[in-house]
Amino acid sequence: MVSATTSPSSEPSGDSAGSSRHIESIPETRAKAADTTEDVQRAVHRAESPIQYLGLTWIGSKRGASVRFHQEDGAVGAWHDLHTGCAGGVDGAELIDSARAASALVPAGGAFGYELSLPDGAESVRLIAIDAKQGPMRQVALPAEPTRVLGQRYLSRAAWGADETKRFYEDGTESSPPKYYPVQALSVHHTSTPNNDAQPAATVRTIYEEHASKSMKDYGDIAYHFLIDEAGRVYEGRWSGEDGIPAHDKEGNAVTAFHTLGYNSGNLGIALLGTFNEQQPTDAARKTLVRLLARLAKAHKLDPAANITFNNPVDNAKKNVPVISGHRDWLATECPGGTLYGGLPALRSEVAALVTR
Repeated sequence: MVSATTSPSSEPSGDSAGSSRHIESIPETRAKAADTTEDVQRAVHRAESPIQYLGLTWIGSKRGASVRFHQEDGAVGAWHDLHTGCAGGVDGAELIDSARAASALVPAGGAFGYELSLPDGAESVRLIAIDAKQGPMRQVALPAEPTRVLGQRYLSRAAWGADETKRFYEDGTESSPPKYYPVQALSVHHTSTPNNDAQPAATVRTIYEEHASKSMKDYGDIAYHFLIDEAGRVYEGRWSGEDGIPAHDKEGNAVTAFHTLGYNSGNLGIALLGTFNEQQPTDAARKTLVRLLARLAKAHKLDPAANITFNNPVDNAKKNVPVISGHRDWLATECPGGTLYGGLPALRSEVAALVTR
């Protein structure tokens, strides 16, 4: 049975004596989608607040895209090639060839404008400028004690600053109501965001905005069940209900997320913050990943060293994959990066050793 708890800690909570909750101030996320009805490559797109990240998607070649940023003082930066990220999406939606579904989340460093150059033939372009660092502060009430799932300490959605209104349309309808299925597989991703991230919680809020925004990917929520930063901290991902058990319902089934287009239901996704095409994850992040995978495998009675035929309960789509897989085992993508993917065989062995202890 999967369970979540709060547990005593010797660390200061910032709470007053005898109280069970404390208040933290977290910046609101500000975002502005670009008008893409015109030729997006013939304009300087301006933002009303500093751009910390630029999110964009298009259908077409993943190579040949570039961006340059404009500063508030009028300075114009150099052109930089874009590296595309994960191919996520909603199960049951119209499937798009993952080799042509391009997506990028680009650090902008507080710029106030940008220009794009996209590959010939690029279509269905969407753009969003995001600031999850410097917006007006909002007050959030958090448990005074650390929260844990399967013994693993984690930051709840409230703790990293999820604005739950973003999961709803203006008429109050939830854009992606939760559905739950038994777990068959555990999938590993990277977020294709910068390494040495000084503000990882802000990056998680940025990813949430890009994934949930109705004018962007419109998944209705963040795509992953859990995220892990370079210090080894775990972040609760996809909203799973009011029972307080991250990623699951009270029966232990996993909520369907959006990390592996066409193969989400029954597939639990964990993303490491950063880019691991050439660089290895930090020791802290990797150790946490191994522990979390082992706890999940044990809770769901999965063999970490096995291969399975995954069967999507929504549409019976099938895929032969390892129980602990990389995103590229499912779809045409670089995710989770060459170095992280290359380390999965050793990681599976370490997870299996923990499960059998």
